[in-house]
Amino acid sequence: MTCQLFAVCFDASEPLRLARFWSGVLGWEMIDDPDDGIMLLPSDDTGFRIRFLPSRDRKAGQNRMHFDLTSTSLEDQRQTVTRSLELGARHIDIGQTPEEGHVVLADPEGNEFCVIEPGNKFLADCGFIGALACDGSQEVGYFWSAALGWPLVWDQDQETAIRSPHGGPKITWGGPPVAPKTSRNRLRFDLAPTADGDRQAEVDQLLSLGATRTDTGQGEGSAVVMTDPDGNEFGVLTPR
Repeated sequence: MTCQLFAVCFDASEPLRLARFWSGVLGWEMIDDPDDGIMLLPSDDTGFRIRFLPSRDRKAGQNRMHFDLTSTSLEDQRQTVTRSLELGARHIDIGQTPEEGHVVLADPEGNEFCVIEPGNKFLADCGFIGALACDGSQEVGYFWSAALGWPLVWDQDQETAIRSPHGGPKITWGGPPVAPKTSRNRLRFDLAPTADGDRQAEVDQLLSLGATRTDTGQGEGSAVVMTDPDGNEFGVLTPR
């Protein structure tokens, strides 16, 4: 058994504002679902949604996960950067060099993302969101490959990447050193069993793969909160 990646979840001080930003950047439809909060629905074959949930916690340090947005040309890259800035993004410096072709930005709540230059072969055919780029170990890449049933498409020098058999973005991990975790991740995965699945069976399977359960027994309608082998939180929702 494997879970599906239902959504990438953002903790947000202002969920509606952040949802409007990412809706404008990605061109995804925004809906307000009474069960799942403010959510963006993909306009392509990305395969997952984006959720925005309210949080009083302030962002502390660099996120362990960010979006890599692809470009078809230098003009396309410039247009994505310009559109992002007009919607409320800003340029940031995370140590990139002038020789690097990607542009590093932060959304209105400081969440980092990259606009990748054209011609990136690793992200070819992955879509506008080319990757969910993560700070993480080789072990955690193996864990998520097994948890989602996505094959490894890169496994070299302790760097790993997986991708759905149906296509769409890659999830990548850069290998050590993994930055120390100082607070709850503001970006995380929401998993869900398929419509006829058994959540407890999925939770048990994730535990057998190396996850840890960290919730305190929330109600049936809430997510079961777990962490992966690197300590990253994720939720297991009721079947979808």
